[in-house]
Amino acid sequence: MHGEYKVPGGKLVVVDLDSVDGRIANFHLAGDFFLEPDEALSAIDAAINGLPVESDTRVIADAVRHALPDGAVLLGFTPESVGVAIRRSLASATSWGDYQWEIVHAPAVSPATHLALDEVLTASVATGARKPTLRFWEWEENAVVIGSFQSVKNEVDPEGAAKYGFDVVRRITGGGAMMMEKGSVVTYSLYVPIDLVQGMTFADSYAYLDEWAILALKGMGIDASYMPLNDITSPKGKIGGAAQKRLGSGAVLHHVTMSYDMDGQKLTEVLRIGREKISDKGIASAAKRVDPLRSQTGLPREEIIDRMKQQFASMYGATPGDITPAEYAAAERLVTEKFSTPEWLYRVP
Repeated sequence: MHGEYKVPGGKLVVVDLDSVDGRIANFHLAGDFFLEPDEALSAIDAAINGLPVESDTRVIADAVRHALPDGAVLLGFTPESVGVAIRRSLASATSWGDYQWEIVHAPAVSPATHLALDEVLTASVATGARKPTLRFWEWEENAVVIGSFQSVKNEVDPEGAAKYGFDVVRRITGGGAMMMEKGSVVTYSLYVPIDLVQGMTFADSYAYLDEWAILALKGMGIDASYMPLNDITSPKGKIGGAAQKRLGSGAVLHHVTMSYDMDGQKLTEVLRIGREKISDKGIASAAKRVDPLRSQTGLPREEIIDRMKQQFASMYGATPGDITPAEYAAAERLVTEKFSTPEWLYRVP
C-alpha cells in the first residue's frame, strides 16, 4: 500500500507498507522533509512495523515519537503527519491530482440560495454528476449566517439586524455566526470527494483543504497561516474562518469566509457577541474597521478573488465552470422546503 500526505505549509510525507495478518509490515518512510540524525529514519520504520493496521493517527504518532533518538530534529513534518499518511494508505485515499477541477464564480443570489447551493453541489459531486469544484460567492444582499447548532436569539440582535438590513439564515455546517456584508467579505466553498480527505481527522483536513488559499494570500503579501481548528490568521489578526460538513453520500463541503473590509461598530450592533468576536481580530475599538485583506494587500476585492483563482488553477489544473439550470432548480426547491422556513432557522431558538 502507498500513501502520501503533503503537510500544509510543510513537506511531502510518503509511506509504503504491507498489511500482513492484521499488522503493518515492510514499512518504509520517505519524503522531501529534513530529519536528523540519519538513523532516525530506520528507527521510525522499525517503530511502525508490527503495529495493528487499525491503529489511529494518535497511536502511530506516539510510536514514532517514542522511537526517535534523543535530540532528533524533524523539519517540515511531524509524527502526526506520518500517522495521516499511513491512514491514507490504508484507506486508499486520493490526491488533488486524481481529479479534474472546476472553478465557479457565478452571479449573486440570495443568502438562502447560497446555502442551498452548498448542499446541492456537494451532493452532485458525491454522485459524480459534477466535477470537484471551487465556488466563489457573490452577495446581492447582507446576511448573518449562523452555524448549524447556534441559537438565533443568543447570536443576533434583531433590532441591529433590521437597522442595517441583514437577513438571518442558518447553514448546515457548524461554527460561529458570520456577518456577511456585500462587498466586504470573500467567501468560497469547496465540494470534494470524501476520498480526498480519507485518513484525516477534521483538524487535519481543514488545513489541507485550505493550503492553496494560504499560498495565495502569501503571494499577495500577507503572512498568512492556519490556526487550528479552523482559522486563517496573520500576525495582524484573524482573517477568516472555515466550516465543514461531511455528507454520508460521499462528499465533503468545506467553506471559508474572509474579511475584506468590515465595520466593527456595525458588527457589535448586529451580533450579540460582537465585541468578543472582534477581540481576536487585533482591534481594541469597535469603531475601527476590520479590513485584513484590504489593508494587508492594498488590492480591490475582485483582484484578490482573481489571484486566488489563479493560485488554485496553477496548483490543481482547474478550468472555469458554471452552475447548471438543474442545480439552480434543486437549490430553489431546498430554499422553499428548508432554508427559508422558520422550522430550519429556529431549530435552535
